[in-house]
Amino acid sequence: MTILIILAGLATGILLGLLGSGGSIVTVPALVYLLGVHPKSAIALSLGIVAITAAFSAINHFRAGNVNLKVAVIFGVCGMAGTYGGTKLGLLMPAMLQMALFAFIMYAAAYRMLKPKRRFGYVPADEVHGEIEVMLDTEIKPVRYGLVALLGLTVGVLTGLVGVGGGFLIIPALVLFSGIPMKQAVGTSLVIVAVNSATGFAGYYGVVPLNYALMGTFTGVAIVGGFIGAQISRHVSPDNLKHVFGAFLVLVATYILFKSVL
Repeated sequence: MTILIILAGLATGILLGLLGSGGSIVTVPALVYLLGVHPKSAIALSLGIVAITAAFSAINHFRAGNVNLKVAVIFGVCGMAGTYGGTKLGLLMPAMLQMALFAFIMYAAAYRMLKPKRRFGYVPADEVHGEIEVMLDTEIKPVRYGLVALLGLTVGVLTGLVGVGGGFLIIPALVLFSGIPMKQAVGTSLVIVAVNSATGFAGYYGVVPLNYALMGTFTGVAIVGGFIGAQISRHVSPDNLKHVFGAFLVLVATYILFKSVL
């Protein structure tokens, strides 16, 4: 069991370091199908793990000046409200339905990674330390705070429902619809992910059984894996990594749907 925890934590951390997003998309299936954790407990543990690992990364981005605090506060506060409501709904939802919804979110993430990129108006992933490539307009738009609030609420509900930190949704939302630069979107997203995930964890706390030893070990190993992944990303093509990971997500999502139906 300890070996499986280490392997799963390393895989989560390395993928986070390589791609900059998708931690919970790996963590939840690993907890459920490798470590035998009940889906609701796995969602809660994943939220705690992602909250801590995202917070570590967010500190570095904050020091580098890559966090838009006003956007983070608006998105984060609305995200917390959505996450809290999502956790309450998630506690009532059958575990089978939660995992099926999680699988469809994995398909959405896979689509983002596998779809061909445009030849103009984008920032390559290797320029933002492995973050998922996000298409940009050539002209920086003014920040639309009302839309930021709505997006925060929507992502928050998904976070509470199925335990996704939402980085692969937040980053493109901030860039395409809120008008902030890519590097700020990356750092701001990590702050939002940490806050949303912590809120989701609090919503499940005391309601579902939690293995804190497992959570602590998984988190520690994932943080180490994140540093390893960040180093590997400097020597490997980010496009190839995204395609491989996208194909991996399709396989895992299909497996989750198959298990949920049976």
